[in-house]
Amino acid sequence: MADAAAVLLDARTAVTGWTRDAERLFGYARAEVVGRTAADLLMPDDAARLPDVTRRCARNRGWTGLLAVRHRDGHPVVTSVRVMPAMETADGPPRWVVLAADTTGGAGWDMSRSVLERLAAHSPIGIAIVDADLRFVWSNAALEQFGGGPGHERIGKRLADIQPGLDADALEAVMRQVLDTGETVLGYEHLGSVRSAPHRETAHAMSFTRLDDDHGHPIGVYYTVVDVTERYRARQRLTLLDQAGKRLGRTLDVRRTAQELADVAVPDLADYVTVDLLETVLEGGELAPGPWSEMDAVPLRRAGHQSVNEGVPEAVVEIGDVAKYRAGAPPVRSLTSGGSWLEERLDPLAPEWATGVPGGRSATFLDLGLHSVIVVPIRARGTTLGVATFFRRGRQEPFDRDDLGLAEEFVARAALCLDNARRYTRERDAALVLQRHLLPHRLPEQDAMEVAACYRPADELTGLGGDWFDVIPLSGARVALVVGDVVGHGLEAAAAMGRLRAAVQTLADLDLPPEEVLAHLDDLVDRAGYEADPAEGPRGDGVRAKGASCLYAVYDPVGGRCSMAAAGHGLPAIVAPDGTVEFPELPTGPALGVSGPPFESVELPLAENSVLAFYTDGLLAAEGPARQRDADADRERLRRVLERRAATLDDRCQAVVDALVPARPPDDVVLLMARARRLDAERMVSWELPSDPAAVSDVRKRTSLQLGEWGLDELAFTTELVVSELVTNAIRHASGPIRLRLIMSRTLVCEVWDASPTAPHLRHPKTTDEGGRGLFLISQFTQRWGTRYTQDGKVIWTEQSLAGPTV
Repeated sequence: MADAAAVLLDARTAVTGWTRDAERLFGYARAEVVGRTAADLLMPDDAARLPDVTRRCARNRGWTGLLAVRHRDGHPVVTSVRVMPAMETADGPPRWVVLAADTTGGAGWDMSRSVLERLAAHSPIGIAIVDADLRFVWSNAALEQFGGGPGHERIGKRLADIQPGLDADALEAVMRQVLDTGETVLGYEHLGSVRSAPHRETAHAMSFTRLDDDHGHPIGVYYTVVDVTERYRARQRLTLLDQAGKRLGRTLDVRRTAQELADVAVPDLADYVTVDLLETVLEGGELAPGPWSEMDAVPLRRAGHQSVNEGVPEAVVEIGDVAKYRAGAPPVRSLTSGGSWLEERLDPLAPEWATGVPGGRSATFLDLGLHSVIVVPIRARGTTLGVATFFRRGRQEPFDRDDLGLAEEFVARAALCLDNARRYTRERDAALVLQRHLLPHRLPEQDAMEVAACYRPADELTGLGGDWFDVIPLSGARVALVVGDVVGHGLEAAAAMGRLRAAVQTLADLDLPPEEVLAHLDDLVDRAGYEADPAEGPRGDGVRAKGASCLYAVYDPVGGRCSMAAAGHGLPAIVAPDGTVEFPELPTGPALGVSGPPFESVELPLAENSVLAFYTDGLLAAEGPARQRDADADRERLRRVLERRAATLDDRCQAVVDALVPARPPDDVVLLMARARRLDAERMVSWELPSDPAAVSDVRKRTSLQLGEWGLDELAFTTELVVSELVTNAIRHASGPIRLRLIMSRTLVCEVWDASPTAPHLRHPKTTDEGGRGLFLISQFTQRWGTRYTQDGKVIWTEQSLAGPTV
């Protein structure tokens, strides 16, 4: 520090000596500073540091560093300071000599050319300088690791001359931009390779700065190169894992998920990927516990594959075919051991591992162009599902341990998705089988209406629902139509639907009016809710009978009238014979199990050939949830589709569903369409009878004559017996007029109406009893019989097969 200014301080850091060099450097005259402490002359931040500096001086007998001194005019002077002890007196405190040099002018630091050259030459960062023609002028030794040879061989050459495989055009374009604009480019990433690993892709971060002469004219570009391969590969792995998280498991289909695993790994990780799964995984069945031996013939099937080459020419096993591997082959070892397998360099002459390939096709790895492989078992929840194999062929870089970790992460994520899809497939198949067994396989034969139905299950993400329909023949040639929907999806929804359908069928057999059927069904659902275990929380899938909807209607072909009631269900549609569509106003009651006003029914006249359309809310769910849709717009969409004609009612029903519902709907869909028929007047007769025993003989004769006109003479004897017993019971146990009605439909219907609300009961008389055999005989001679109540009495009815008596 030859040019340093000297200052003398006492033990209290007060100035006791001030030289002319100090006056020149800091602007203070000697008289202005002598006696003042050093803290008064320092900038605030460094003044706060002074006690610490003083302690260090005492402990180390000196100190060296930078301090900011306040110049006389107020600006800071950053100085390089060296503190040394002055000559000490035997009886006095120590004094200090301070040498201060201005760092802004370079004093105190010897930044000579040799120092700078050594700094650049020994830097671990690659550094180079090119001239205005982009030819190398200088480079340090660290740049050699990035290729291009030693520095003296670069002089006068351009990038393309020393590294032909490098994208020199792109880099030189950046350099020209820097030369033209003078703007420094920082953090420019470039992919390449290093001399120590020529087949391994590397990433470099480069910065470019223009060099100007003393007149500000550009003379070249100074650039640095830093190897950021690890950071780049880590970022790339995170990106790939993020893509995998978004692309894997988008469906609950096993095959699609397996194909997604292959798709997400190509081309960023591998050039060719295969995914082979156990048969039970694809079928959604229970998994074999394993483990298997390497010599076992483990049943695998190709579920997905992908390649960088169009058409996947490397595949010797096609998707859907059985994948059989040689005993002890890496896929078999990985599958049986549960561990991954990495081979950086495959034997090019070794045969491909698959055996028994259809058509006898086989090849070596050289034929297929495959040179590096990773095999990863697909495991989830402690169970092996299959094996995934990753190959490289298009790039020279082999797989390494980082690639193995990434492949295992891919497979781990896919394995959970595959196992979820397998479990879902198993439950969905079970629910679908259950629901198909619970829904009518064949609609019952009846003359009241021509009926067509269409059911479409929900897609795999939503799960099977609890929609159902039913067609129930009733007494008097009538028919009941039912459509309902259980809240929730899955196996439990199908079971809940089965319980409700059975309950509706039982209530329908009681011949109750629609509003009473729904009232009894509502009580049943409400009672089931109270019987549920209160300790169990609500189900995660939302399945419950409470809140279910139902639409129940009864059509009478004799009078051409239809009565219906709804519990939380949408309005039906009626297509008139001329093709116009209307939506009748129907008082919609509360959903089942939900308290609310009593159910009400409405009775509508139906012209012959009118079509009733009953449906669940899934029919219009393609446009979004019901709460987000406009009811009028929904009706208009349905109206336009129902107005289209078709050759048959079945075709029309299918066409409506196809027009409004996607192939994979978000909710179950049921559409029930019924065309009204009228019973010909010639096929029905009704007589008013007096309450007189003498009328029994007369009505027997009338019945016999009517059966003769209908060509049913074979039924005359049994029908006379039935009529005689029913009319006699009405005369004996009721009062007022009696009405007899005979209907020839698919069966012969006999109905006797009286004003008494008392129902008869079937008895089993003893041999010695004189009476009580009437209803017993009726039950033996008819197919079925029963009682239904009316507002002013009851009707006892029977049905006989038109083919004649069975006894």
